[in-house]
Amino acid sequence: MNRRKTLVLPAVTALLAPVLVACGTSQGGSGGGGGGDGIVVGTTDQFTADQDAPAPFDPAYAYDSGTWNVLRQTLQTLTRVPRGGGQPVPEAASQCGFTDRASESYHCTLREGLTFSDGKPLTARDVKFSIERSLTINSDNGAASLLTNIDTIEVKNDSEIVFHLKAPDATFPYKLATPVAGIVSSEKYEPKKLRDGFEVDGSGPYTLRAETQDDRVTRVVFTRNEHYKGDIKLKNDKVELRSFGDADAMGQALEAGDISMMTRTMSPEQIKDLNDHPRKDIELREVPALEIRYLGFNTQDPSVKDKAVRQAMAAVIDREKITHTVYGATTEPLYSLIPATVAGHTNAFFNTYGEPNTSAAASLLRGAGIKTPVKLTLNYTTDHYGSGTAKEFAALRDQLNASKLFDVSVKGTGWNAFRSAQKHGEYAVYGLGWVPDFPDPDNFVAPFLDKGNFLNTPYVNTTARTGLIPASRRAADRTAASGAFEKLQKIVADDVPVLPLWQGKQYIAHRTELNGTEWALNSSSDLQLWELGRGNA
Repeated sequence: MNRRKTLVLPAVTALLAPVLVACGTSQGGSGGGGGGDGIVVGTTDQFTADQDAPAPFDPAYAYDSGTWNVLRQTLQTLTRVPRGGGQPVPEAASQCGFTDRASESYHCTLREGLTFSDGKPLTARDVKFSIERSLTINSDNGAASLLTNIDTIEVKNDSEIVFHLKAPDATFPYKLATPVAGIVSSEKYEPKKLRDGFEVDGSGPYTLRAETQDDRVTRVVFTRNEHYKGDIKLKNDKVELRSFGDADAMGQALEAGDISMMTRTMSPEQIKDLNDHPRKDIELREVPALEIRYLGFNTQDPSVKDKAVRQAMAAVIDREKITHTVYGATTEPLYSLIPATVAGHTNAFFNTYGEPNTSAAASLLRGAGIKTPVKLTLNYTTDHYGSGTAKEFAALRDQLNASKLFDVSVKGTGWNAFRSAQKHGEYAVYGLGWVPDFPDPDNFVAPFLDKGNFLNTPYVNTTARTGLIPASRRAADRTAASGAFEKLQKIVADDVPVLPLWQGKQYIAHRTELNGTEWALNSSSDLQLWELGRGNA
């Protein structure tokens, strides 16, 4: 999700003028890490509303881990992935399943007595409204691409709904578990327009109130939704998510007891320090992770349009050196879009390019008639992936320039402006991260290669888009799709529309009085705040 995908609206200024934005039915108050009723969790995720992204908390727009983790606490979906992973289970639904062998018709029955947080009934028509709304708005942020295989939505009655798909898709239950399929009220959300600002109204386990300063959220307070009916069991009544400008400030708050836990993104230096010098009242915990980082390319930009340039970069870059010198033991080199811990992975880039080889890169460029050095700018975001990003891009620049085949500079930009420029093709080369929407190899391929993809890339491979991706989705037994995924990874290594760099590990640190932390983040970096409690588990 990177994980995951705007008009200049004067109304944004007015929306953000109040210091407090009241949402749903939540009450005031926010306990600190060392006292009060609420559990306080720190994050370096930034939540801003501006001309590039005026509706960050609208499920039809949001498509990154930070905002999805806000929405997962407040919006219900028909299904959800269990806390330890595995196949999706019913959430707002009491039961769901395919009604045909081809995985083209998916039927759900809602739980009895569902209501929104204001007490108004929630029916199958609200589910239809919410999903069709995301598809109609079709934000250029890319989240709607998860739902575009829906052909029609049939409401049988207040509690039954059937999704008829355009093509077989065994991963569809996972897609219904993502926030873009979150259920919202037609009384609070317009069918064809995004909801600006930081209000969220749903039927999830918590209600929300956001405190803002200027155009930025400083904290989000989640309060138990007394109307909630679903699969989740809450272990607390209130959790505060507090946003910090950097990992150091977040770490100082944990040490002082102002917060109970810090989550994404801890710096490599913090992780090493806590590991080497344990604190009496603080525990460092590694949790499962599937995050990847990569370089993306605007394959129509003259500087990288010839794939020989992209191939030469793949032949030069030393992933081992970057992971070791910049991130230490917190990352591992990655030679495919699909992480090494996901079924179907192959080391496609290593198999194609081997160890870093300047001579091989020079041969690729010479064979394509490309003059060297190739002048490029590597663009990265300064405030979205943690403090290591700037060091990583400096290391990439130095490696490429040392080959004498490239003349590279780097440029950092704040996330909202960066993401807007990237989506609109303003960067030839850019760095992004991806945290999966769901833990299936499909979600490490389709968001980059399929129609309406997250990157908004001009790159099209017809074999991948119309053949291999649809074929991989027909297999209910996901291991049976491994042949298609092997071919897809080979296509990426040959054409290099994206260049995988590394796979990350995931850590949290928490005060020892907190329990449930082993479930706080799953492998898709979904924040599960309802699992947290104090005292003995």
